Amino acid sequence: MRVPRFDGAPPRLHSLVEELQRVGAIRSAAWADAFASVPRHIFVPEWYGQEVDNRGITVWRRHDPADRDAWQAAVYSDQTLVTALDPDTAEPVDERAWTGIPTSSSTLPSLMARMLEDLAVEEGHRVLEVGTGTGYNAALLCARLGDRLVHSIDVSPALVETARGRLASAGYLPHLAAGDGQQGFPGHAPFDRTIATCSVPRIPAAWIEQTRPGGTILADVSMGIEGGLVHLTVDEERRALGRFTTTAGRFMAARGDANTYPRPERAPYAPRAGSRAAALTATDIRAHYPFRLLLAFHLPGGELVYHVDDETGAMSLQLQQHDGTWARAPIADEDTTTVTYGGSTDLWRQAETVWQWWNEQGRPAQDRFGYAREADGHHYAWHIPDGHRWPLIA
Repeated sequence: MRVPRFDGAPPRLHSLVEELQRVGAIRSAAWADAFASVPRHIFVPEWYGQEVDNRGITVWRRHDPADRDAWQAAVYSDQTLVTALDPDTAEPVDERAWTGIPTSSSTLPSLMARMLEDLAVEEGHRVLEVGTGTGYNAALLCARLGDRLVHSIDVSPALVETARGRLASAGYLPHLAAGDGQQGFPGHAPFDRTIATCSVPRIPAAWIEQTRPGGTILADVSMGIEGGLVHLTVDEERRALGRFTTTAGRFMAARGDANTYPRPERAPYAPRAGSRAAALTATDIRAHYPFRLLLAFHLPGGELVYHVDDETGAMSLQLQQHDGTWARAPIADEDTTTVTYGGSTDLWRQAETVWQWWNEQGRPAQDRFGYAREADGHHYAWHIPDGHRWPLIA
């Protein structure tokens, strides 16, 4: 297999690979070779760092090779780098800074490495990547499998064309297309592996239809309160069954047809119904990812947000649902807390019940929970040790 090498590749590239091996993100020689073959700086010629300027405005400031050492140090560090802002929301603050919403990034290299290892590709596997982004992940797949086996799609034609040029300059010519990745890559299926670098509210039917029976789907499923990476196997009945992975990571939401998964509008907040003492604190929720995941199973469609009091400026963690029901607790390191709530039910009391169950079960990690999408479109999570199921609503 052709694996292009790059004369003069910065020593930081090799240091990054060594760091990814040291932390256990890269576990195989094959992926170590792939990461060592692909210089990340080709795919991140500029990036945006968030900061507060001298007027107190939070902005995204552009960084590029004008300061070569600082730029390369960031590119070859284990951090996510924002690479594009939404042109509809971006507003210039000065010649190198904008306000706006990020739409694309070069993912944390250790997360990319862990996911690629989890994907368990083998020689000859055809791979679909949903979310081309900068093209860096597609380049890594090409280095591992060869160009003709790698297919990548992104909703942004501009990103695809930019990635195409960068990939070509690095010596790679995978199959690229612009379109809604939630519809897969029509005309090129079936695939042995499907990997998504964006989050979806549920596994799209097209991914299952375009993945061979026995093939794998690796994607971030977002369920409102929390979400996570699922590793699923497609069977002969066109079901996708698997579990949440030990690799924890989240991605920006997939952009595509807004009608695919319409979100109901949230009703105005209900009036305050009362307050009480509670054993479950905001810190408990924030500190335990598997518990937040479990909470998402129990409260499908719910959200977890930060709330700032208009009068005092105090910050709380708030559970809320689309019918206007809410419950919040102050963010503080305390053994007990006071929860305030409003609406049709006390959401915090439901969370306390989930908290009790999770503790009684020995605080299971996320990989003790399964995820399934049935052929008829129903999907659910379950507790693997005892088979208890929670139906999920996208």
